[in-house]
Amino acid sequence: MSSADPREIPFAGIRVRFDSNRTYEELVAALLSDVGEKPVRIGDLPSAIFQDWESFAAEITRYLGPSDFMLMDLIDHGGWIKTAGIGRKALRAIVGNPLIAITMLRHDLTAGLFAPVELLLLEEDRDRSSLTYLKPSSLMVVDENTPLRAAALALDAKLAALATKVAASKAARPSRRSILIRRDQT
Repeated sequence: MSSADPREIPFAGIRVRFDSNRTYEELVAALLSDVGEKPVRIGDLPSAIFQDWESFAAEITRYLGPSDFMLMDLIDHGGWIKTAGIGRKALRAIVGNPLIAITMLRHDLTAGLFAPVELLLLEEDRDRSSLTYLKPSSLMVVDENTPLRAAALALDAKLAALATKVAASKAARPSRRSILIRRDQT
């Protein structure tokens, strides 16, 4: 086999979907309130100001939201798919954290194919919405690599926490049953 011959490495990605009672607009607003409204492009940060990893990390930290992610880009699929007759809102959000990404890239640079991560926010019927992403560990870990798996699983947990928070229903008064369950659990 020559170096020009491609090598295919199969893997099975896992798609995670959160259905939300929030409207599409509320879902988008909840995400942007956590990760920021203005995309930060890492390549646009002037590398000359970073003397070392610590100075880079300090700069990146300024952009991180409460869930430790920052907005890196937005692609409004809804803006162009309507020309094909699809009348739904759809937003692809790219979010990441270089301080998390490096924990995986140290063990396998090809993990960079899936860092930062992507979320797809969709308008659903009856003023509902959904948030879908691919589970990072299912994409990044294609060979036995224990340190990479540990780092990718940590990213899975952080991403799931962000998605849960963003997709959570609007605050509602607890029902009587949930109050009773809470009392029984204490």
